[in-house]
Amino acid sequence: MTRNPDRCPSHPGAMLREDIIPAIGKPKTEIATLLGISRQHLYDIMAEKKPVSPEVAVRLAKMFGGAPLAWVRMQGAYDAWHAARAVDVSGVPTLFAAE
Repeated sequence: MTRNPDRCPSHPGAMLREDIIPAIGKPKTEIATLLGISRQHLYDIMAEKKPVSPEVAVRLAKMFGGAPLAWVRMQGAYDAWHAARAVDVSGVPTLFAAE
């Protein structure tokens, strides 16, 4: 199954907000403390106002399982999708290797 390129990839904060944190059943303030980040930082990630940095990705992977790279890739896909729609590349040529 191919992903629709017009559909924005999910921000990692959406997964935290919608799936992971509700399933854990702990208050967000406690989760932020356990992660070693501020409550506001966690809230900003969940509100999709801040990205998941590699450092936070390591903490999330430790707390919830999985690999830090999964969090970084999710954030990268989200950022790249938005950049591809915001950055004007009309003046940038496409170069090909010389034969």
